[in-house]
Amino acid sequence: MTSQTNEQALEAAIEKALTGTCLEELKASGNILEEPFSVYNSSNGYKIGSTTDFIAKYAIDEVYFWNFLELTQEDELNKLKRSADWKLKILERYDRMVKKYGLLRLLRKGLEVEDAHFTLLYQLPLASSSKSVKENFAKNQFSVTRQVQYNIENAREEIDMVVFINGMAIATLELKNAWTGQTAKVHGIKQYKNDRDIRQPLLNFGRCLVHFAVDTDEVYMTTKLNGGKTFFLPFNKGNNEGKGNPTNPFGHKSSYLWEEVFTRESLANLIQHFIRFDGKPNDALTKRTLYFPRYHQMNVVRKILNHVENNGVGNTYLIQHSAGSGKSNSITWAAYQLIEVYPKNETIPGSTGIQNPLFDSVIVVTDRRILDKQLRDNIKEFSEVKNIVAPAYSSKDLKEGLEQGKKIIITTIQKFPFIIDGIADLSDKRFAVIIDEAHSSQSGTAAGTMNQAMGIAQNEDEEEDAQDKILKAMQARKMKGNASYFAFTATPKNATLEKFGTKQENGSFEPFHLYSMKQAIEEGFILDVLANYTTYKSYYEIEKSIEENPLFDTKKAQKKLRAYVERDKRTIATKAEIMMEHFITNVVNTKKLKGKAKAMVITQNIPSAIRYYQAINKILDDKGNPFKIIIAFSGKKTVDGIEYSEAEMNGFPDKDTKDKFDEDSFRILVVANKYLTGFDQPKLCTMYVDKKLQGVLAVQALSRLNRSADKYGKKTEDLFILDFFNQVDDIKKSFDPFYTSTSLSGATDINVLHELKGTLDDTGVYEWSEVESFVEKYFNNEDAQFLSPIVDTAANRFNEELDLEDEEKADFKIKAKQFVKIYGQVASLMPYEVLVWEKIFWFLKFLIPKLIVKTKEDELIDELLESVDLSTYGLERTKLNYTIGLDDSETELDPQNPNPRGTHGGDNEKDLLDEIVKAFNEKWFHGWEATPEDQRVKFITVSKQVQAHPDYKTKVAENLDSQTRDLAFKKILDEVMSQQRRKELELYKLYAKDESFYQAFFDTMKRLVDNPRV
Repeated sequence: MTSQTNEQALEAAIEKALTGTCLEELKASGNILEEPFSVYNSSNGYKIGSTTDFIAKYAIDEVYFWNFLELTQEDELNKLKRSADWKLKILERYDRMVKKYGLLRLLRKGLEVEDAHFTLLYQLPLASSSKSVKENFAKNQFSVTRQVQYNIENAREEIDMVVFINGMAIATLELKNAWTGQTAKVHGIKQYKNDRDIRQPLLNFGRCLVHFAVDTDEVYMTTKLNGGKTFFLPFNKGNNEGKGNPTNPFGHKSSYLWEEVFTRESLANLIQHFIRFDGKPNDALTKRTLYFPRYHQMNVVRKILNHVENNGVGNTYLIQHSAGSGKSNSITWAAYQLIEVYPKNETIPGSTGIQNPLFDSVIVVTDRRILDKQLRDNIKEFSEVKNIVAPAYSSKDLKEGLEQGKKIIITTIQKFPFIIDGIADLSDKRFAVIIDEAHSSQSGTAAGTMNQAMGIAQNEDEEEDAQDKILKAMQARKMKGNASYFAFTATPKNATLEKFGTKQENGSFEPFHLYSMKQAIEEGFILDVLANYTTYKSYYEIEKSIEENPLFDTKKAQKKLRAYVERDKRTIATKAEIMMEHFITNVVNTKKLKGKAKAMVITQNIPSAIRYYQAINKILDDKGNPFKIIIAFSGKKTVDGIEYSEAEMNGFPDKDTKDKFDEDSFRILVVANKYLTGFDQPKLCTMYVDKKLQGVLAVQALSRLNRSADKYGKKTEDLFILDFFNQVDDIKKSFDPFYTSTSLSGATDINVLHELKGTLDDTGVYEWSEVESFVEKYFNNEDAQFLSPIVDTAANRFNEELDLEDEEKADFKIKAKQFVKIYGQVASLMPYEVLVWEKIFWFLKFLIPKLIVKTKEDELIDELLESVDLSTYGLERTKLNYTIGLDDSETELDPQNPNPRGTHGGDNEKDLLDEIVKAFNEKWFHGWEATPEDQRVKFITVSKQVQAHPDYKTKVAENLDSQTRDLAFKKILDEVMSQQRRKELELYKLYAKDESFYQAFFDTMKRLVDNPRV
């Protein structure tokens, strides 16, 4: 005989794994199912059920249902047996309650019928549970039945398998066997969607907790069957950090479902601590959503709990979970269950006996209001004690929360430093700290109050992200043994890996748990934002407006020249026209996302954002305002002599920006730094980038597009990124480290701090007595006006008194910054304290912003910007709808550079101004093969021919209607260019075939005829 490779063989394998036998073996041995309660109960804890015992009307196995109640709650049954129809009373009441609230509520709270109360599931015992609780759990009757005839109207319709607890259906399974050419993903799901009658009780929403489509390789699940609209989620472990499941040397790839997930303890744990309804208990069942964890969510929580109960308090955990992993739910499930984790033995760190929980409180650090609400709602559902969640914004709040018996305390990343102080002060208490980094910054730059008081401004381009803020807060104190830290992030930096990662034997650091971007994309939870990536390379010609040719540092000059060009109003106007041409034509007019698609414009800085907002609004005004746009930035900004704020420009408060942008009338959001991370808007599908993006920021910013939105039919092909600033290779370099697993090759060498401090001390900028005085006053919370003189004295030495050379100044400031950065990241990791490092760290933090490093060359380069004009500006598309393929090998980051940094010696390359301008034009203006002089001549020739056209005067020059004026101008320009076709074939090809060249050429022509001196 050959092996059986059909569906029946898979059924038999699952049944045998759960019960210890299967129907085929029983029939072969001549046994039949006459005594289901005792004979076929294996060590795996399941019994075999019979399809003849299934009552389709109530979706229960009546034999196990009544047997469970008779054996465990006879006294309660006797209260009802005085009536002849007592069984019907119980079933009808059960049916009514399931229809109203769903089965989950009855499993948790039981069933009340008249004066009787029935427990329908005995809870999984905790380590501290009494003997009777443990004995009661053993009385639960788990069973599995094959080929269940579920349809009241058609007895021939069958579900392959149903899992029951105490006779109540918990899960259904449709099985396929890949060896017969049928898969769960295609045929199993299709069977549920098209061939199963969802009107039948077993398949009603909330009656059965979950429905699985299973084959030998993969598992998919849903909690709500809704015909063709049913949405199935993968319930797979992941393979090679992507979709699917790894090879299983002992059986089918999908065997974890029945060997791990379906064990008695696992199912009971899922019902008690994972599966949940959203919404209010009194909401109609049809309006609620039933959440069943995805495999990685269940796995990370269980792995955390297992590690904690075996290793105690005082450890760190880095959970690298991609966007789309469902971190909100993972954090909620982890927070609730960490309250009730008990030590495996009394000797592990933090244990006060195996009868006491390890943690007094779980602190959740998040900037998400939705997570706060979700935690509260979930606790109500899971816990008998309701009011155990409280906010805390200071160490005093933390102390009061604990005194009031609050088990889950929620705080923000901004307030986290105060909570750290509270944890250290309450050394007799034990804490689990969960840090939600993923949704961290919708606020833009936030300078410290002390810095503001001392008049030290923070550069808007040096904004700290959440990882920086968390690390900075933690560096002030050493890691205390009374807290464990659990950091959730999709994009760990090297310092974050060193802080929270798991140290390997070779000295490297790895995440404790991984759900990769690759897996999230392959499983369809997020979209691939790099699938349609178009870059535009700006090309320019800079025109000199003075005759002198001073010498300039070439690299610095070209960098400043590009910045000068990119922020010019004419440049922004050109790019804004290209953006709007694309958005209106390809997004609005095509009704993407059912007509609700939105875009984000990412600009270099706040002044650029304001100018883009104005340029786009002008274009929309000319087109009759088909939709509205919003701008987002922090604080106030003066541009061209006028002060602007987000609220004044938008016409509503900053706090409403996110909700307003969700409205259909607002289609575009213009930003500089705000909303680049932590902003979920599923209707975003287009992004226009005019900002340098690299590393973590590139991943976080571009990932604003990746949220899936099935109700709008959002697909990968709907995504589009138009990038004016970055190149494909740079973006690929940013994404690669976070596509799969990120690890750190080794720890930072902190000995570099000795060298750095020695060099800084020797320069003589500060006296050590000044450092001591500053630190003492600062930590005594003295007024900032008493700190300023100390810092100003040192700053004045640096800036004036010591008469330092430019190179020396630059070298000192670079080394000071390096010291602050490295010490800030490693201080809390060090097993010992170096007090002088701590003191100089705080002093330098306030000194650095006041150190002026400006070379004579910098002044000359500023003069350079006055000496050149932007004569032409064009855009050439270099990559159109390019798909950026990412490297799926694991990425290893390097620790902090162990070598002290400083200025580099040697003569910088110097060029005359003419050479710089020429080199700049050659580098950036190479789309049109003509000399600058030829280009200028051709522009002037074409503009004169346009003005000589017979229709120009009446239809363009004297036309006050801008919309019809533009249409007429376009028609005239098209005719002129057509006439020039033979003379200027190369120019005509660019004009006719390259949309970006056409737009820039059109824009230049308009400016030339409107103002011939431009």
